Amino acid sequence: MGSFAVAGLQMDLPAADNLARIATEVAATKRRFPWIDLIILPELAAYGPSITYAEAPGGRAEAAFCQMARNNRVHLLPGSLFQIEHGRIFNVAPVIDPSGTVVSRYRKIFPFRPFEEGVAPGDALCVLPVANAGCLGVSICYDLWFQEITRNLAWMGAEVLLCPSLTNTIDRDVELSMARASAAANQCYVINVNAGAPMGMGKSIVCGPGGEVIHQAGPGYEVFTIDLDFNYVARVRREGWQGLGQPLKSFRDNRMKFPAYQEGAASAYLTQLGDLTKRPTKS
Repeated sequence: MGSFAVAGLQMDLPAADNLARIATEVAATKRRFPWIDLIILPELAAYGPSITYAEAPGGRAEAAFCQMARNNRVHLLPGSLFQIEHGRIFNVAPVIDPSGTVVSRYRKIFPFRPFEEGVAPGDALCVLPVANAGCLGVSICYDLWFQEITRNLAWMGAEVLLCPSLTNTIDRDVELSMARASAAANQCYVINVNAGAPMGMGKSIVCGPGGEVIHQAGPGYEVFTIDLDFNYVARVRREGWQGLGQPLKSFRDNRMKFPAYQEGAASAYLTQLGDLTKRPTKS
């Protein structure tokens, strides 16, 4: 295991075709910071949050991202984009290697319902071993609210969570707390790159495996670089952060069978909460 350098691009993009601007920014970032191994963009950076831009896998946007990775010899996680397969639309984060090859497509498991309408949930987790470095896990925005995803990624070996976001609402500060808590509970780095204005409100965050804040961005355009130390993650997981808790070992060793996760389990309480719909209009 060794180090791995990541650049987060908190871009100030409109809800429009942003591919040319992104290509310029990716090239400029790699030119300015030639040691960077991976560049990560915000969720839905290519076009914004409209499903009318949905393309097939390998479509115009993904092909453009592959060209950017190949031209700059860098791993690229271009946020996400809507892709359509077999008549269903998914929010997909393609992970592209420096040769321009898509090595994985992670489908957002928890679309932001009821607001992310018309988007189907994915059903598979995404972990990616990186040669001579460590293991990356991928989630998208609202996935961060569901600790089952991050815990299972850590269980599968992920030492870094890459999480592109598109948040412009009052709960962004809550997400910052969740990023810190997820990092501490799973003893991993969390890199949560949000969009800046006008689509988002920025405040991207990078947390270390003790939940410590390594960097928090402001509201607007910002490019930040982080050196990830996988040996540090291994030490924290082995000895505890500052010699304290070792939650992954406790999770491994505890035999509790949680009722919510048993096959066929149903919650009478959750059922009574009603349908997943938008808040009703006042009469």
